Amino acid sequence: MIRRQDRAAASETQPQAAALRYEAGADNAPRVVAKGRGAIAEEIIRRARDSGVPIHESPELAAALMQFELDQQIPPALYMAIAEVLAWAYRLEAAAS
Repeated sequence: MIRRQDRAAASETQPQAAALRYEAGADNAPRVVAKGRGAIAEEIIRRARDSGVPIHESPELAAALMQFELDQQIPPALYMAIAEVLAWAYRLEAAAS
């Protein structure tokens, strides 16, 4: 049996992942389209790699995104952080072309 405080500590050490979707001109803001911890996070990461989607590691940003419901738009407070990640992904894509 895992005690409450042990469960909290265990969840902090599990990998977390969140996936966003944003289509310029179609979406008002990026949306959380997948999120999870542990095995679910690992599956999200595996699918992203298999699909050629860039993976940006930021535990703080992942933790913030975990707070939102699936298909929920990110709030304006996260626009700058997400814009930096999107710019990074676009640069990677351009360099690969």
